Amino acid sequence: MSYEPKNIRNIALLGHGNSGKTTLAESMLFLTGAVDRQGKVTDGNTVCDYDPEEVKRQITVSLSVAPVSFGGAKINVLDCPGYFDFAGEVACALRAVEAGVILVTAKDGISVGAERAWKTLKAANLPTLFCISKLDEEHGDFHAVLSALREKYGSIVCPVTAPTSDGSAMIDLVHNKAFKTSGNKRTEIPIPDADKSAAEDMRAELMEAAAGADEELMEKYFDAMELDEADIVKGLKLGVKDRSVIPVVGSCAMSGLGTGAILQAIIDYVPAPVDMEGIDPKGAPAAFVFKTVSDQFGKYSLMKVMSGKITADLSLRNVRAGSTDKLGRLYTMCGKKTTETKEACCGDIVAVGKMDKWRTGDTVCDPKADVEYPPVDIAEPVYSMAIAPKTKGQDDKVGTGLARLGEEDISFTLVNNGETHQMVLSCAGDIQVDVLCAKLKSRFGVDVELKPAKVAYREKIKGKVEAHGRHKKQSGGSGQFGDVWIRFEPQEEQDDLIFAEEVFGGSVPKNFFPSVEKGLRNAVQKGVLAGYPLVGLKATLYDGSYHPVDSNDMAFQTAARLAYQDGIPKARPTILEPIGLLMVSIPDANLGDIMSDISSKRRGTVLGMTAEDGMQLVEAEVPMAEMGSYTIDLRSMTQGRGSFALKFIRYEEAPGNVQQKVIEEAKAAGEDE
Repeated sequence: MSYEPKNIRNIALLGHGNSGKTTLAESMLFLTGAVDRQGKVTDGNTVCDYDPEEVKRQITVSLSVAPVSFGGAKINVLDCPGYFDFAGEVACALRAVEAGVILVTAKDGISVGAERAWKTLKAANLPTLFCISKLDEEHGDFHAVLSALREKYGSIVCPVTAPTSDGSAMIDLVHNKAFKTSGNKRTEIPIPDADKSAAEDMRAELMEAAAGADEELMEKYFDAMELDEADIVKGLKLGVKDRSVIPVVGSCAMSGLGTGAILQAIIDYVPAPVDMEGIDPKGAPAAFVFKTVSDQFGKYSLMKVMSGKITADLSLRNVRAGSTDKLGRLYTMCGKKTTETKEACCGDIVAVGKMDKWRTGDTVCDPKADVEYPPVDIAEPVYSMAIAPKTKGQDDKVGTGLARLGEEDISFTLVNNGETHQMVLSCAGDIQVDVLCAKLKSRFGVDVELKPAKVAYREKIKGKVEAHGRHKKQSGGSGQFGDVWIRFEPQEEQDDLIFAEEVFGGSVPKNFFPSVEKGLRNAVQKGVLAGYPLVGLKATLYDGSYHPVDSNDMAFQTAARLAYQDGIPKARPTILEPIGLLMVSIPDANLGDIMSDISSKRRGTVLGMTAEDGMQLVEAEVPMAEMGSYTIDLRSMTQGRGSFALKFIRYEEAPGNVQQKVIEEAKAAGEDE
């Protein structure tokens, strides 16, 4: 079935883990006949949570698309993870939608996940709806949660649906109707007498909110103190688009109560893609790849059509890769199920298979068009662990597996650290790391083990010393002879070795100067205390001797190394540790705990604080060695409300006790080898 661009809606379901997002998506699919039975998260048979890890953990770990047809419109529902480790998936989803629906449960109210979803949508300037879910839960209270939402976010929050007092039906306040749900059947019923007065009061508030979105409606409302259904819908749609109205809907997704009203609200109030900036139905074909699914079902690139129309026979240019690819088959994806389609109109979401060069964040367009959309803005990963195969010789398997997993999840990084000889996996948190390791085993058959990532220390000297290196070898045949005197001293100009020479009278011929320098450059790769690179060194060759026959390149390289080994231990060597700039955002209430943690537990120095919107932004300098568990610790201290960024800024001398520990660890590691 083909749709007009004006009849497309794209929404993301957001909120805390276990707030009912996947269940609501399942209810929408069942109500509209897209599935013939409603799955349950606990049974592992929902459309959107199909990955084995999602089934096993009973949580969503990657976004999935569930398109539903309702009231002549196509609604692409993007079910997003609620756990903060998978915030990268939310960032991808928000590039494909015109609105977010934030779920808050009737029992627990405004959770941390809901607060974060609100901030994310506000930052993206995307229309927002709240859904008070799980109305059937014991101690659930729709009106108490509604009051809490209004208290926190203001009078712009207004209900468009509300449950009847006995919880058996849902009142559509805009259209002044009530509906009962049985299975996937909705039945209109009169608004119960017990609820008429409350419904009228809420409807009056709705009219006021709708009138406030448009001057013409405001005049009409003041004249008659009444707006008809069409006017309320018009006003709410305008208000939702500019975020001056935040509609609230109620839902009991397990029974289907409220699901139809939510779908109607999405059609009525959420802007169509063509109503938003950057969407051009009449332009040349162009699309944005917002998600890649790369698993046992094949590789699919999910894209939102931003301009024109995409058809199966098109050739599109990938702006980043510089390649032009013929599309072949197009698909509508519903969870893991694919249905072939011939075309996708502007604003719609469509999948294309087997595009090996395409990645998440790519722009694909008509070869003659000149357009490129911004990539997905993903937060830098802040939790790092060294990853290695349990069976030796499988490093390539780990790297290949993570590269494949990286096609569908762009929020983690893998770095082969040549200095520490570790493969370092960096993610948003420990749950994401755990999921990736589980996928490596199930999909690629490789068991891995994790260790804390080593810190890349440096060594430096604080004193000045003159050292002698003499290499003499004669064991039949041509011998080797190299003899050097070198002055070692600290320098602040650069990390790399500065080599100089002050040789007089040809005691060391010029043609051996590069040999001495090469020997020293090799030597500084390993410091004398713990084997870390030695930085900030100046070495001046000032004397020596040579043999006209036995002196050669290798002999002088060796002599330079012997001088290094002789002199550096006498030049007051010390260990430098990396220091990072920490920017941590936390609620006001957590400020004391965070400051104390930074200064006492992490040896950090607080540089300053900035208050903004009930949050504190703390800036501090901290040793990177103390930040390995900060992601988990901060989450615990702030109940998930805190976030941070950490950036390396410089090296500085480590305290004596830290140096001693580093030296002992290096010695133990050497003995193990």
